[in-house]
Amino acid sequence: MEIIYWTLIIILFVIAFAGLIFPIIPSVLFVLGGFILYGVLFTFESFNWLFWTIQCLFVVLLFGADYIANMIGVKKYGGSKAGVWGSTIGLLIGPFVIPVLGILIGPFLGAILAEMAVNRKNLNDAIKIGFGSVIGFVSSVAAKAVVQAVMIFYFLIVVL
Repeated sequence: MEIIYWTLIIILFVIAFAGLIFPIIPSVLFVLGGFILYGVLFTFESFNWLFWTIQCLFVVLLFGADYIANMIGVKKYGGSKAGVWGSTIGLLIGPFVIPVLGILIGPFLGAILAEMAVNRKNLNDAIKIGFGSVIGFVSSVAAKAVVQAVMIFYFLIVVL
């Protein structure tokens, strides 16, 4: 049974990493779900207040990393809040409209359309902002992958 339990926990962690590519999947909930599933199936004894405090700080960091990286990417290339929102909406819609490449094309087009519609930016400036949103998204994915890996590594140190 132990192999089945660990398989279920690992599946939750794998889904969490899939959420980096498919933003509709709430990655952090699957990481936390793996921790809770371990506690239910094995024991919660290993999870003291320090463990939960550190993991909660990582959760806050994950939520912040997503928004901040996108905002920095858009703002660095001259975008506004409209570009950030357009990029975010494009990030959510893109993978469904254009499978696989939509994860990059969605935020790019979302930022461009938002900047052109709301702020009347010219096409060249809007494209630059769209490029910045893609850089922000890729940076966010990399940062979140590292944070999730650290969360899981810390979990393994505590339970093994």
